[in-house]
Amino acid sequence: MTTPSAAAAWWSAARPRTLTTSIAPVAVGTACAHADGGIAVPAALAALGGAFAIQIGTNFANDVFDAKRGADGPDRRGPPRAVSMGWISARAMLVAMIAAFGVATACGAYLVAIAGWPVVAIGVASVLSGIAYTGGPYPLAYHGLGDVFVLAFFGVVATTGTAFVQRGHVPGLALLASLPIGALATAVLVVNNLRDRDGDAKVGKRTLAVVLGRRGALLEYAALVAASYAILIPVIAARGPWLALPFLTLPLGVVQFRALAAATDGPSFNRCLAATAQLVLVYGLSLALAIVLSS
Repeated sequence: MTTPSAAAAWWSAARPRTLTTSIAPVAVGTACAHADGGIAVPAALAALGGAFAIQIGTNFANDVFDAKRGADGPDRRGPPRAVSMGWISARAMLVAMIAAFGVATACGAYLVAIAGWPVVAIGVASVLSGIAYTGGPYPLAYHGLGDVFVLAFFGVVATTGTAFVQRGHVPGLALLASLPIGALATAVLVVNNLRDRDGDAKVGKRTLAVVLGRRGALLEYAALVAASYAILIPVIAARGPWLALPFLTLPLGVVQFRALAAATDGPSFNRCLAATAQLVLVYGLSLALAIVLSS
């Protein structure tokens, strides 16, 4: 394989195909803030910057810690990882991880100044969990807890936290709306783990895809996608038909499930992963618009 330029290697390590999962919760949280009485644009932008930085920092941590544990071997189906391929040194990746979390901390410091100390708890938990995802003495992803991490932090925490820093409290709608966003973000992880299932099993990385097997992982994906739409039904009943707008994206979810069920090689899995990340974005933006229109 041709060695990429330094810029291309760092861009690959940031895993840009999945960064859309940081936009959706901030958009939905901001829409919930609007429905609750008004938005604060600077706070929303800081929340978005922090979300991007935490996700990139987590991706850098995964790159270096998975390489250390041997999870990114030469038979990997997914895109090559920078540290395991020797494109970026482990030391440089650790420095970049710290820098990314430093940016997140800077965004958090601004949010603490305007929204108070509860933001500290959110930020510290997010950063520590990002590192602990594949690092530390009990890496979450290696013990089947990665799915819980994504649901919690890329769904509930990111969405409700965005609303909190703009309104000073968490609207009930934000809590409910965070669940489908978290479910779809977790579906992205399911694709990743199903693709890497064989290699992960060899190094003792017991993701849910390893524990449940291919059929179980496919059922988990289907359940997460189905839940993201089923959760909207009581919201539609309470707030009106505009909240049915995200159902326009349901055919995309069905198409992606069928594509995932048929995937057998790295490129097909990678296309499913990118398409599921796009589904998170489209669903999130449609839900945000629906909340604004129903306000």
